[in-house]
Amino acid sequence: MALTFFDVGGRKLLSNSITGSLELTELLMVAVIFAALPLVSLRGEHIVFDSLDGMLGPKLRRLLKMLVNLLCAAAMLGLAWLMWRTGNDFAGSGETTAQLRIPKYPFIYGMSVLCALTGLVHLSHAAAPPADGAEGEGGAL
Repeated sequence: MALTFFDVGGRKLLSNSITGSLELTELLMVAVIFAALPLVSLRGEHIVFDSLDGMLGPKLRRLLKMLVNLLCAAAMLGLAWLMWRTGNDFAGSGETTAQLRIPKYPFIYGMSVLCALTGLVHLSHAAAPPADGAEGEGGAL
């Protein structure tokens, strides 16, 4: 936030922005978002549509939760694999950001690892025994 604050302030007050600030902001946003994915999944804090849960029996809710977690795991592990391949391509071609020439491949590899970790979290949730009692806010999937 400080980078954006000073960049906007410099642009408005001094007619001069910080070189590469957009690139740094984008890379930092990638780091924050992908670092949060496994944590959000671990705590079950994704947005959930649970309006039908009251009409479903406990066994069907458990099955649905397991299927959703397996689908999420497959999606995250698939994305991890694709990102790892993209990281390999970027490392081989020397892909960098436009202004600061920061190599992109370490960020792509990091995104891949964090997606894989998120997929493993969803696999563990799919295999977990049913929780005791009703799930509270932030605990439903």
